[in-house]
Amino acid sequence: MSALNEIDPRVFPATARRDRECGQLKLGGIRATELVERFGSPLYVVDEQVARDRARGIREALEGEFRRIGTRAAVYYAGKAFLCVEVARWMAEEGLGVDVASGGELAVALAAGVDPARIGFHGNNKSEVEIARAVAAGVGTLIIDSEQEIERIAAAAAAAGVRQRVRLRINSGVHAGTHDFLATSHEDQKFGLPMDRAIEVAGRIASQPSLDFVGLHCHIGSQIFASDGFRESARRLIGLYAGLAEALGRPVPELNLGGGFGIAYTSAQAEEVPDIARLARELADIVAEGCAEAGIPLPEVAFEPGRSVIGPAGVTLYTVGTTKAVALAGTDEAPADVDSPDAGWAERLYVSVDGGMSDNARPALYGADYQVRIANRLSDAAPALVRVVGKHCESGDIVVQRDVLPGDIAPGDIVAVAATGAYCWSLSSNYNYLPRPPVIAMRNGEARTIVRGETEAELLARSVTDPVDEERTK
Repeated sequence: MSALNEIDPRVFPATARRDRECGQLKLGGIRATELVERFGSPLYVVDEQVARDRARGIREALEGEFRRIGTRAAVYYAGKAFLCVEVARWMAEEGLGVDVASGGELAVALAAGVDPARIGFHGNNKSEVEIARAVAAGVGTLIIDSEQEIERIAAAAAAAGVRQRVRLRINSGVHAGTHDFLATSHEDQKFGLPMDRAIEVAGRIASQPSLDFVGLHCHIGSQIFASDGFRESARRLIGLYAGLAEALGRPVPELNLGGGFGIAYTSAQAEEVPDIARLARELADIVAEGCAEAGIPLPEVAFEPGRSVIGPAGVTLYTVGTTKAVALAGTDEAPADVDSPDAGWAERLYVSVDGGMSDNARPALYGADYQVRIANRLSDAAPALVRVVGKHCESGDIVVQRDVLPGDIAPGDIVAVAATGAYCWSLSSNYNYLPRPPVIAMRNGEARTIVRGETEAELLARSVTDPVDEERTK
């Protein structure tokens, strides 16, 4: 079989494979064409078993390694990656808590039956209504992101007659080796407070009778492949704990190091992705060494993986609408740029599909790249350099910046873009009035809808045609 037909299990869901009889891509044991025929195109597809296995594997690795050093680890699924009632239920059943960042995400987690005590509530601008709802629901931990939130949460807790557990989000000053918009712990950005404010602000929190200050929280970014950033961030945070214990007159029991574990979006990235067992061991050793150096007891440690749980479980299926060959520089007119990844190609084939930046905004937002494979057949055609683009009225509407597909890719073919489980549906939009696609979950050879797709009629129904009537309904 040509390498162009191969399905890399490090990028696609672990259960994805080619059908031996027809050469079609099978996801969760179901052919791609069958999925498109049943549910339409474009289509988000999530392999439930892969998502569950990854959630359980990450939890067990972290719990085991922190048990080894003499403390406990708690794992929360970062719902912002992709959250719906069914996925929240999977996470709870696999022993994870859920991290939410809005009243809407909280509503989803509660609707899924997630134990409120195992929910953490983030956000740099939680409204008073959201705070009151969270406190009333019994949310386990609210993460304080600004000084104004101290009084807001304290007031809500006092009104409810409870003592609310809270963490304080701190910027450790450590920059993750990632895109600037994905690095979330440097000083000049919207999340958290600087380290030099931690002890004073923690004291203010502890002075509130209705608040229970349980520790610090820090998230250094996303798509992180090495433990170096975690090591330095943990070292800085643990260094604060001795001062916090002295100021508060008691040890600080918990430390949340966030998430951000990276995944492979392409085969070229696959070698960089750390094994979760090794990463968990390194993280446990980092905390143990830091606490020993600081002379403080080991806190319980929490993590918030999202992308690393759900990202590799997802695939998006598209149908090709048109193709267009475009000559590249480096032909007879100009020498090729030998440093370019496209060097040596005479032309690029633009492959236009029936979705685009409305169902995957990450390439436009972050310059993210993905891997694509033909899904409805095998091909022994010569390779072609391709750029998979969407149907939106934007030149930046790119789904896959650069990959290689069989040169006979044609209208009507189905293509599969891997590792789209995280931050695709959750960032989706109705740009150009495209309805959002449905999300389909597969398990044991069966497929079912877990998020309904939208229709044009539903989008039109949102338009207000009689402003007077609209005012009457308020």
